[in-house]
Amino acid sequence: MDIILVPGLWLTARSWDAVAPRLEEAGHRPHTLTLPGMESAQADRSEVTRQDHVDAVVAEIDAVDGDGRVLLVGHSMGGVLAWAAADARLDRVAGVVFLASEPAAPEQSESMFPVDGSDVPLPDWGFFDDEMVEDLDDDLRTRIRAESVPSPFHAVTDGLSLTHDERYDLPVTMITAEYDSAQLKKWTEAGESGTEEIALLRNVTWTDLHSGHWPQYSRVDDTSRLILEAAARSAMTA
Repeated sequence: MDIILVPGLWLTARSWDAVAPRLEEAGHRPHTLTLPGMESAQADRSEVTRQDHVDAVVAEIDAVDGDGRVLLVGHSMGGVLAWAAADARLDRVAGVVFLASEPAAPEQSESMFPVDGSDVPLPDWGFFDDEMVEDLDDDLRTRIRAESVPSPFHAVTDGLSLTHDERYDLPVTMITAEYDSAQLKKWTEAGESGTEEIALLRNVTWTDLHSGHWPQYSRVDDTSRLILEAAARSAMTA
């Protein structure tokens, strides 16, 4: 199966360097993305929007050879992009995996992260909750920061319009990381902001990873295994 790996904020295709080979060894065809404006720290990203990032995922779906369906894997904000791309290409998507992520795309006029001009750089590690970074040792923190690129301001704050209710029937795997599925279900049942899409999903597999927010770095084997399990489920459904 073709598996498209969509990075979260500040990350590029390199964030999947440890996971992609494991998917390939299992017989799949991983596609790792670097989104528009994320090519380098020096890239001009001032006009890059969240829709531009969605369009890049859609273009990758369209570029896959043949008429088979693809599995979309989105980490963090990449899950929002994967969900919107699935909505745009329902006939080509076998399933969506949310890795430390949810299918919500709130529109914000301001960034929740510190902004530098039209850039949203990776904040200092102290900015994040302890649960998000607890399994990142010094070497991993250094590596992630070295590989990070500032995200475009508009890709962080723009809203998205999704139009097809059939997206709620797609096989979805929710891989919870810094909090567990019981907590996310509790927030969803309480109608917390950002859980509206989750409440409408009709075909969900819940999996607790019990990690920090960047398990493609800190829990490579487990992350790869859960993606492979999601691919197997999606293949059976397709």
